[in-house]
Amino acid sequence: MTKIRWWPAAAILLIAAAFLFWTWSGEAPDRQDQVIATIITLGLAVIGLLLWWFLLSGLPGRIRLLSLAALIGLGIVGIFTLRLREVTGDLIPVLEWRWAGSTPDTAPAAAAPKPISGSNALSSSDFPQFLGPNRNATLPAAGLARDWTAAPPALLWRQPIGAGWSGFVVVEGLAVTGERRGDEEWTSAYELESGVLRWAHKNPVRFEGGVMDGPGPRATPAIINGRVFANDAAGQLDALDLATGELIWSRNFATENEAPMPDYGMSASPLLLDDLVIVMAGGSAGRSLVAYDQQTGELRWSGGNDPAAYSSPLATTLVGTRQVVVLNQVHLAGHDAANGNVLWQAPWPSSTERASQPVVLPGDRLFVSTGYGIGGKLFQIATGSDSSLAADLIWETQRLKAKFTQVVHRDGTLYGLDDGTLVALDLADGERRWKRGRYGHGHILLVGDLLLVQAEQGDVVMVAADPDQHQELGRFPAIEGKSWNTPALAGRHLLVRNATEAACYLLPAKS
Repeated sequence: MTKIRWWPAAAILLIAAAFLFWTWSGEAPDRQDQVIATIITLGLAVIGLLLWWFLLSGLPGRIRLLSLAALIGLGIVGIFTLRLREVTGDLIPVLEWRWAGSTPDTAPAAAAPKPISGSNALSSSDFPQFLGPNRNATLPAAGLARDWTAAPPALLWRQPIGAGWSGFVVVEGLAVTGERRGDEEWTSAYELESGVLRWAHKNPVRFEGGVMDGPGPRATPAIINGRVFANDAAGQLDALDLATGELIWSRNFATENEAPMPDYGMSASPLLLDDLVIVMAGGSAGRSLVAYDQQTGELRWSGGNDPAAYSSPLATTLVGTRQVVVLNQVHLAGHDAANGNVLWQAPWPSSTERASQPVVLPGDRLFVSTGYGIGGKLFQIATGSDSSLAADLIWETQRLKAKFTQVVHRDGTLYGLDDGTLVALDLADGERRWKRGRYGHGHILLVGDLLLVQAEQGDVVMVAADPDQHQELGRFPAIEGKSWNTPALAGRHLLVRNATEAACYLLPAKS
């Protein structure tokens, strides 16, 4: 009787288990590195077990030969039946059957136009731009119920949508977003209450991306004075009529500013400030941040020399100066809102992608966070001895690594997804108050004293904005699949979407 040598297999499994324990014990600076290390460890363990099986196990040759044939057969079947669909925010591969359906490239015909008031005044229930009215994912208390058990959110509509990571904006009952259909990128307007397509403006652009990022537009449109401003992944900025979707003017800010294309496409959402629409072009020679006239599309000013990242510009006043703050591929910077000149800048580590938004805080301060092991930094914007502005570092921490989600602030506490887990930090010193709730790389809206969390896999979760404890108040499955798109809340209408479907829910009101 052949004696099988089991000890090499046991040694391989023991070494792999020990390395995995070491990889996941404690708190690592970068969850993505942990995932990659796990994949490599499991792969090496499988290779080691195969070598043991065929060379060192002592099994009869007939069994090893049959095993090899079975292994080759399984490999062939896997190649022809499975494909890599995508990766999650933690870089975990997601496989699917090769015959699995994809997002439809066609959409229903647009409904007949309905009157739009054309008022220049925004309603308190509008959500007119990326991350809401103030571009900070923060909304006033909307009278929302804190208990979804007795009165759960009501589904108004749910339907397929084209690919892309654009979010919704809402003005005058129209919900506008960007999506990819076939060989075109669309700016689409849907009726808020019904989900019926009202109109779609189509550009002949097919940005493919890859398994890391996927196809379609990334930027969220912005609406003001009856006009929609939207840019696609290739850098074309369109001004559209809100009522009809008709093109008013168009500029390709990537081409005309000689800007290099970011690896994952043009992702920054346009900023509306006074009579300007401001975009992060990323060109050199003073063409990094660019402002166009909202009415005519004429170039009004430009400034800076840094390549574009994936974070969007925001407008604020710091040290008494109106400015546009950007996190680009080299710096955190402040540009003069009047002419685009760089007022101050602070370097940011080059080993990370920049997608999360800077957070404007009381006292002329800014908090910025990125993923991949970098974490967050709190800056003080101040006037130097020569009257120039500078960004002075107050504190930094690895306890909040916002890969591409927004951080929000309430009453001296910062809330954000630290590599996918909800965390509360004390603004005074960056110390952690609590860390709980594994929601993945989704997004957050702060509504009064409530956090609405769009979890990465489609759930919407309501959490109390409580600095002392993590308290999950409600949860429901809003959509299915990887949800990297920012949600929108217009009154009590919650709009969520991903690269395959969109939905609108009416959140229950406080009784």
